[in-house]
Amino acid sequence: MFKCAKQGVVNVISGDDPLNADSLSDVTRLLDECIAEGQPRIVIDLQSIPLIDSAGLELLLDVYDQCARRGGALCLAGPNDLCHDILRITGVAERSEIYEDALSAVGSFIQ
Repeated sequence: MFKCAKQGVVNVISGDDPLNADSLSDVTRLLDECIAEGQPRIVIDLQSIPLIDSAGLELLLDVYDQCARRGGALCLAGPNDLCHDILRITGVAERSEIYEDALSAVGSFIQ
């Protein structure tokens, strides 16, 4: 299950299910709500997410583009080793900032 928490002007989305085709509708709904707020500042906390499949990767790239078009940004935080490798090998890591934890990612919007 995924949830969204607000930390100042930053939306932090976290969950403990894989970021895959099965969970896409829940995550997309949360992300759409964040993007609709105007200039989106979104952190996706991957700390408890065990796996990202191709549908999840495509979603991340789409959201990255939507945020950039609105003058906002998407950051990723705390991926486990497998998710980090998936992001790196597929090139998704090159499109987004990846931080060690959600606190660091949220802090990056202040700088």
